[in-house]
This record gives sequence, structure tokens and C-alpha cells, in this order.
Amino acid sequence: MTRIVNVFMILMAAVIFTVFSFNAKADVTEPGSNSDPLVSKSYVDKVLHSMKQYVDSRLGSSANYEIVYLEQNQELIGDMGTEIILRSGIATVVDSGNGGLADVTAGKDTSSGEAVMQNHLLIVPRDDSRGIKAENNSVIVLVRGSYTIK
Repeated sequence: MTRIVNVFMILMAAVIFTVFSFNAKADVTEPGSNSDPLVSKSYVDKVLHSMKQYVDSRLGSSANYEIVYLEQNQELIGDMGTEIILRSGIATVVDSGNGGLADVTAGKDTSSGEAVMQNHLLIVPRDDSRGIKAENNSVIVLVRGSYTIK
């Protein structure tokens, strides 16, 4: 009879242990749920705020194109990274001895004296006196970046 009581007590202890272990697991919140998020909202807000400030500081005023009017024989010389788009008129490429402008629309390099195509995006690759020269009085260009007019 003691043997039956011992077996019964062991089984009861196992059942009680099992019931309590299931209850204990039910009380633990699920990772990533509303009650236990992976990151807090305040952290996300702080990171988004700092990212927005960084992006806004990078855009600045250089994100806009400037309309520039050139008279005949005037040269627009761009600094490194300046973007030039000829909108109207006739213009030719001015280069240094190291090459001309990158015509990214046509996918080629232009050289000195070559006619600039209208509505083609030209990029000045270096700070070495590269740009365009107006061949008539009605040259209008869009420029993004720093430049000088000679």
C-alpha cells in the first residue's frame, strides 16, 4: 500500500509541476509584442529625428538648379561636381588640357570646341577650368553647383 501511495504522490507532484510550469509560461510576454517591444518608441523617434536633421542638412540649397543667362563669348566654368544643362542657344565645351566634360545623357566625354547638345546633363569632373562657352547671345543654362562666369 505504501508503494501505491508513493507512486500516487510522485504522479501528483508531476501533475502539479506541469500545471505550474504552463501557468508560468503564460505569464511571460511574447518578445516583440506591444507589451514587450523590440525597441521603444522613444528610441525610434530619437533616431528618426537625427536622421531627418542629417538629410535636411545634406539637401541644403544646392538641390535646386539655377538659371544662368550667358552673352556671346562668355564662359561658364564649373567647379568639381557642377552640373550643367543647356536649355537654349548654342554653346561649346571649354576644357583644360586634361579632358572635357562628362555628358551623362549621351554617355560620353566631350572635348574642347565640341557643340553642347541641348537638354543633356553635363558634369564637371575636376576643378581645372572646364565648362561651356556661349556662341550666341541667347544661351540659357541650368546650373547646380558652384561656378564662375568669365
